[in-house]
Amino acid sequence: MQIIKDKTFAGERPLFGLRETKLYNVTIDEGESGIKLCHNIEAHDCTFIGKYPFWHVYGSVITHCHFEPGSRSAIWYSDDMLMTDTIIDAPKLFREMNRVELRNVTINDADETFWRVNDLKINNLTPHGGTYPFMFCSNVKVDGLVSDSKYVFQYVKNAEIRHAKITTKDSFWETDNVTIYDSELNGEYLGWHSRNLKLVRCHISGEQPLCYAENLVLEDCTFDASCDRAFEESTVEATIKGAITEIKNPTSGHIVADSIGRITIDQYIKQPANCIIETRR
Repeated sequence: MQIIKDKTFAGERPLFGLRETKLYNVTIDEGESGIKLCHNIEAHDCTFIGKYPFWHVYGSVITHCHFEPGSRSAIWYSDDMLMTDTIIDAPKLFREMNRVELRNVTINDADETFWRVNDLKINNLTPHGGTYPFMFCSNVKVDGLVSDSKYVFQYVKNAEIRHAKITTKDSFWETDNVTIYDSELNGEYLGWHSRNLKLVRCHISGEQPLCYAENLVLEDCTFDASCDRAFEESTVEATIKGAITEIKNPTSGHIVADSIGRITIDQYIKQPANCIIETRR
């Protein structure tokens, strides 16, 4: 591979069509599409300042780099990417991509980040701020995530998430086949309209969690006192450790908890209306 070291590039498409190249301490300055339509690129200790620096790049490794705020929409339409130990201060990264892996990455403006990414692997990611990260992603594996972004993991399919702390609102809506292990999920309206959502040893807080869900499963989960009107119009199998404040109109299934503050069953319950709700003996 050729090596480019200690250089600055600016303007329109300065490294267009580059192949089999390692970049060391390179700056992509003001301009657009600094690295475009390229193959097998490594970027180490590089700085990205201009817009759209990594588009249509096939096969890349990015380590110890910095994406400055002006590098918005920095990485789109790029497959087979590994990123490690990198700081991102720009929004709208990672769109329409396949086979992406991130390790030890911090995103300080996660607005509209990770849209339509297929085969996404994450280890120790901190996305901060913004709305709708992970929209329409599929085949996702996460181990280690701390996020305060709003509306995370909407319309996600086939995901496994471990050791996450997510503080948000309207998370995991319209998801298919998502399992979350050993995580803390804080915020209103968790998991509405989901299908095959499974939570294992998770702590849940916020109003009206897990409503309108199909084939919902909870194993040994705990609930904050704020969790009222849980499970409305959901088909659910749940074992709950400790207390839950309110269960309202679940459609069917079986819910067991150590204690239940109140059970609300009214004329609006959806048939078959045969969910078994009981406290643990």
